[in-house]
Amino acid sequence: MTTRIIKQRTSGGLLRAVEEKAEVGLSACYQCRKCSIGCPVAGEIESPPAEIIRRLQLGAGDELLQTGLVWACLSCETCYARCPNQINFAAVIDALKSIAVEKGLAKPEGDAPLFNRSFLNTVKSYGRAYDLKAIAMYKLGTGSLGQDMDKFPAMLKKGKMAILPPSGADKGTVKRIFEKAAKNRGTGR
Repeated sequence: MTTRIIKQRTSGGLLRAVEEKAEVGLSACYQCRKCSIGCPVAGEIESPPAEIIRRLQLGAGDELLQTGLVWACLSCETCYARCPNQINFAAVIDALKSIAVEKGLAKPEGDAPLFNRSFLNTVKSYGRAYDLKAIAMYKLGTGSLGQDMDKFPAMLKKGKMAILPPSGADKGTVKRIFEKAAKNRGTGR
């Protein structure tokens, strides 16, 4: 497979932005590929972690923000654990996602944005995750409310899901976190 790199006009623009947001130095990567070998999604995407870093080093532009790994990364940090230079690749992916959203290039496939919104809305409302509501909102959004209903009784029985929302959370602190995130959206702070 041939990878096409479109060099940005500004010297190191995307590389510099990613390094600042992720607080990492990508020049330390010498392409041992241990990150790619351990990545659980590397076989499912067109650009594994080592290639993303190399493309950044070579001056890749905004086309990198639309690669599959940016949206498929599990943030499991296996790459970070395997890296001999301790490059936090999960932070690099988070920075790429943030930059893609800022530039309006965010196009994740599937229902991941819907799931994220459903989950975060329950945290915002209850101060903690409320699985039942998050799943219900997600299922309503996808139009598949009845799907997987046969699993619900077993999850209740095993204590994997609660019917009532969680209590005891410091909702004030959570509210301040959401307000600060909204205020700082796109500023990299």
